[in-house]
Amino acid sequence: MFLKVSVISAFALMIIIIGIMGMRKTRSFSDFFLGGRSIGPWMTAFTYGTAYFSAVLFIGFAGKIGWGFGYSGLWIAIGNSLIGVLAVWWLLGNRIRQMSLDYNVTTMAEYLQKRYDSKSLKLFASICIFVFYIPYTAAVFMGLSYLFQSTFGLDYTLALVFMGLFTAMYLVMGGYKSMTMIDVVFGMIMTVGVAILLWTTISKAGGLANITAGLAAINPKLTQAVGPPGLWPLFCLVFLTSIAPFGMPQLIQKFYAIKDKRSIRIGMIASTLFAVLVVSIAYFTGAAARFFLTPESAPNAFSNGKPVFDALMPEFLSNVVPETLSVLILLLILSASMSTLAALVLISSSAMVKDVYAGFINPDVSDRKLTALMRYLSAFFVLLSVIMAYFKPATIVAILGISWGAIGAVFLGPFIWGLFTKRANKYGALASSILGLAVCLILYFGYDMPSPQSGTIGMIVSLALNPIVSMFTPRRA
Repeated sequence: MFLKVSVISAFALMIIIIGIMGMRKTRSFSDFFLGGRSIGPWMTAFTYGTAYFSAVLFIGFAGKIGWGFGYSGLWIAIGNSLIGVLAVWWLLGNRIRQMSLDYNVTTMAEYLQKRYDSKSLKLFASICIFVFYIPYTAAVFMGLSYLFQSTFGLDYTLALVFMGLFTAMYLVMGGYKSMTMIDVVFGMIMTVGVAILLWTTISKAGGLANITAGLAAINPKLTQAVGPPGLWPLFCLVFLTSIAPFGMPQLIQKFYAIKDKRSIRIGMIASTLFAVLVVSIAYFTGAAARFFLTPESAPNAFSNGKPVFDALMPEFLSNVVPETLSVLILLLILSASMSTLAALVLISSSAMVKDVYAGFINPDVSDRKLTALMRYLSAFFVLLSVIMAYFKPATIVAILGISWGAIGAVFLGPFIWGLFTKRANKYGALASSILGLAVCLILYFGYDMPSPQSGTIGMIVSLALNPIVSMFTPRRA
């Protein structure tokens, strides 16, 4: 326990020091939000990957999906790596960077306003970012709090408050500059951490063949190409988590900040390799958890004999990873989550400060005041997310599914078609954004459809409607 506390304390001190360094280099809104548009390929690659994958992946998704789908959960890893990372960088990277310069924009909502000449779309997009990123951030806080509860025996609420205060302090100090500096360290920790996790999992089981045989004995479908839940739920999970990044503001922002086209080519390769390693191991160990955990061996992970999905991976890590190495796994998940939290908080705060306040209320606001407001609202957003995480409204997978589905439905149609064709107009953009979101929420709340399925359908509606409506409406009002 002393070793864990010492290492975590040193980790926290490092983040604070880098936050202070970033604060000294942050003199404008552009510095705080985009790092002055001077971020190199390696920093961008790591900050993209660590913003994409967090405690939500390692605690929520690896636990529930690995348990239910077995090895077929690796299809999600393939989709995330080849579509959510490689294809996004290859197809959109330079196009987004050039667009942000041509339109002179720093946020997704600003781009939509200028591309479609629609203030209504900008306001709608800004509100959706703030509203739907609160549950997403809450899911990350939940995952971290479960991990600290299992590792240190801390009360869930105490762990939640600690993580909220620490995240607010780290981000408010330095913004994007601090985030990219620390993300390189985070990425290296994650790379080493997942390698250790894979090695310890296979060693503890006595080899990969034993895990495979054990899963097949529980249910033969756990080792087949499509797991027990079936093809449609698996497809929706792959689609939701792999296609949504084409329109997720916190990931798109990374290309606003990258410095040149050459950096995009290098970053694409680095981030794809990083994703393949991290996500594949996460889903494999999630599947392996079913081989190791039983109500007798891990009572905290079960309730009345049924798995508590958000508690599975913390218990798995406690049971499988040796005490001497467990601190590295803790740092792995903490590193992934800190970066994701920082990205979400920055995007959500900018939606209210830059897009709503500066865009509609006080267009003449000074750069200094804008930066100060970003700091204040970042802290407020963390507070709202911590409050939601305290009430644990659903499983991490359900919360993330509806958050990603809603954001994907709002942005995919307007953003993708706006980048690739001049024929898309504001009527198509508004219809795809509003109706895509409406379908997602109606299916989830009105028909109790699982969030990955409702999110997938909402995203498909968004992508389909923009070109259809644009075809039958005038290009300009």
